[in-house]
Amino acid sequence: MSFAGATLYQAATAKLAAASDQAQHMGHSASAPPAETAADITLRIAPMALEVAPSHFVSTIAYNGSVPGPVLRMREGKPVTVDVINDTDAAELVHWHGLLVPAEVDGAEEEGTPPVPAGGRRRYRFTPRPAGTRWYHSHAMAAGDLHRGSYTGQFGFLMIDSGADPGHYDQEVFLVLRDWEPFYTDQPVDTDDQEARGPQPEKPTVLDTRPNGLEVTSQLFSINGKALGAGEPLRVRAGTRVLVHLLNGSALENRTIALPGHEFHVLALDGNAVPTPRPVKVVTLGPGERVDAYIEMNRPGVWILGSTIDLIRNAGLGLIVEYANQHREPLWVPQPSIQWDYTLFGRPSAGPPPPPDHTIELAFGKIPSGQAPFNLWTINGKPYPHEREFVLQQGRRYRLIFRNRTDDSHPVHLHRHLFELSDVNGKSTRGILKDTVVVPLYGRVAVDLVADQPGLSLFHCHIQQHMDSGFKALFRYV
Repeated sequence: MSFAGATLYQAATAKLAAASDQAQHMGHSASAPPAETAADITLRIAPMALEVAPSHFVSTIAYNGSVPGPVLRMREGKPVTVDVINDTDAAELVHWHGLLVPAEVDGAEEEGTPPVPAGGRRRYRFTPRPAGTRWYHSHAMAAGDLHRGSYTGQFGFLMIDSGADPGHYDQEVFLVLRDWEPFYTDQPVDTDDQEARGPQPEKPTVLDTRPNGLEVTSQLFSINGKALGAGEPLRVRAGTRVLVHLLNGSALENRTIALPGHEFHVLALDGNAVPTPRPVKVVTLGPGERVDAYIEMNRPGVWILGSTIDLIRNAGLGLIVEYANQHREPLWVPQPSIQWDYTLFGRPSAGPPPPPDHTIELAFGKIPSGQAPFNLWTINGKPYPHEREFVLQQGRRYRLIFRNRTDDSHPVHLHRHLFELSDVNGKSTRGILKDTVVVPLYGRVAVDLVADQPGLSLFHCHIQQHMDSGFKALFRYV
């Protein structure tokens, strides 16, 4: 790959060890700010009416009156203070997704982060690490309330700059995929799994045929808060290179998108440089995942960037890409059915990963209507909490084996750590660092991590309803 921008996020890997050693000593409080000091960043949480489509308003909660929230830029290793003002009638939490920060400021109540009280404020102090594309979002429990937590408009990009970006691109854009107006249904809703292929090593011999509980779905979608055609197009010029930061900010499902006639040259996954940058025709992201890629603008015209599923794209999950001096109807071309494969971006011929000091197995299960009227989600046969079941020793290398024994693909996230993919459905890989990974239905994924972030760390499915209904656990250190 000749593109020098493939090194955009090398700092994320080159400095990971140093970040791990220092992060635990940085930013130790989330307390009310002294009146005499000004914060580096202020976030105000407040209700707003978002016009997703013309004259179609959604009542939601947002940061600083916009959806997505402002793109926050921080310098790697430079301490910051963030004041969060909560103008709502419910306590809130802001999670700094993908950062190596202490548990008390990470933004998860399960880890001990104090909430931002209703009508109150709180100051977060931390040192942002590692460099790369991170994001911030609400980590409030929603339970049965579809107007709380990640169902709201509380999300935004967080860019940690290292100073090593060579800038070999002409334009930089930030795109968040999103769903709106969630509702409960007793019908199957997992459009991302309708054409699932590949190995299913964890498929039970006898399937559970009990009636499914209520699940959450949506019929309105957006990119950057606007349904397809409702917002300004992405305007580009022929011959330029556009760096695209993609985020699935959904509370519900994995999404696959494409830009017909173009390729995504993938540079980083979850903000961490991949060992082997490659061009791909489609990108799949689970809730919480990010992909950084550049696109060569070499097909003048007016195109639609959006979901490969017609129903989802036509319901809003798309964006018009308009070349200069082009005036025509936006064009969508059906895309080939391509299975997303993390291992394409791994280190070639690297051999198997070194053996871990310890192995921890996590089997995902579903009890249909087990938390009536919803499903109950389990890890190793039990819902949250898992009292001292997952205990780490500092400095040891662990292999976590995720065994998905359900008919849903789960985007699972481990707070305050990065992990390296080592095996995806039987395919070994090396060098891919992530904080969120989609474990396919009936699939198996193994990841390796070094236990270098003492304190409590939350592990959970990033689909809000799954997390709220048992699919989470705390890792702790001895």
